[in-house]
Amino acid sequence: MKGPGIFLAQFAGEDAPFNSLPAICEWAASLGYKGVQIPSWESRLFDLQKAAESKSYCEEVKGIVEGAGLEITELSTHLQGQLVAVHPCYDEMFDGFADPSVRGNPAARQAWAVQQLMYAAQASENLGLASHATFSGALLWQMAYPWPQRPAGLVEAGFAELARRWTPILNAFDTAGVDVCFEIHPGEDLHDGVTFERFLDATGNHPRANILYDPSHFVLQQLDYLQFIDIYHERIKAFHVKDAEFVPNGRSGVYGGYQSWVDRPGRFRSTGDGQVDFISIFSKFAQYGYQGWAVIEWECCLKHPEQGAAEGAPFIEHHMIRTTDKAFDDFADSGADENTNRRILGID
Repeated sequence: MKGPGIFLAQFAGEDAPFNSLPAICEWAASLGYKGVQIPSWESRLFDLQKAAESKSYCEEVKGIVEGAGLEITELSTHLQGQLVAVHPCYDEMFDGFADPSVRGNPAARQAWAVQQLMYAAQASENLGLASHATFSGALLWQMAYPWPQRPAGLVEAGFAELARRWTPILNAFDTAGVDVCFEIHPGEDLHDGVTFERFLDATGNHPRANILYDPSHFVLQQLDYLQFIDIYHERIKAFHVKDAEFVPNGRSGVYGGYQSWVDRPGRFRSTGDGQVDFISIFSKFAQYGYQGWAVIEWECCLKHPEQGAAEGAPFIEHHMIRTTDKAFDDFADSGADENTNRRILGID
């Protein structure tokens, strides 16, 4: 495992040191981070199209990051990936994720989003990255709770269409040698293990369709996030270290009653302040030989982001496991051969 890394999306802004790539990298390095996950839509930090079209620009970006003593963990297209598949009921709300030139035109917006992902594949290859972080988008999310009853075949048709839209993108990433890591997230059609499996089936088990693991979203769904690693560890190629808590009460539960984040039973917390069992998660990743990055994603309804960022690097450092290359009881090894083993078994 590599780390600690930090996702820059929640920190980028108009004020220094968060308004330029050199400054925000120096800030991250000063906190002890070794990697940065770059939001590709954040023009103050990065030009996605230029990175796709210019290897010299990518060398410049890498030079800035490496000059601060950091590496790029992944690029992120969470906002653009969301727009690959948008149900019409969300058109107006999601328009803000797109370039102004395609707002109000769903077909143009989708085409723009697909092109953004194609740029991301080439940019990731130019930067020498192995994984890419994104969202799947959703055609079915508003139908997650089956009332009114869903017509037969609706879910299958939705995943077939989602796969149709994503397969050319996955193929482009395959050509680039980069894994697409879908963050499994409520609001997306890929929001749990079952829906990820539906997508895999619809894409013919595409080798580049992989997972960004974020346990906070599983706490809010009441899903077993440790068993998830047991089941899907071969497809987990990216990791957001993000915390959450779920404290239901007599007035509200999983759905949250349309309340603000601070009042919801399920809410995101700064890393270490919630209920996620990170000791067990890092142990699972050590057990299965996870080789990607551990990246802090700060989202908390209480704590200031800069405090959360400062606490995040040592938190990851504390939990990362250097896997052993020998058994703990090797000191008691008395040596053996086939004849000895047969005598011990009483079969000599």
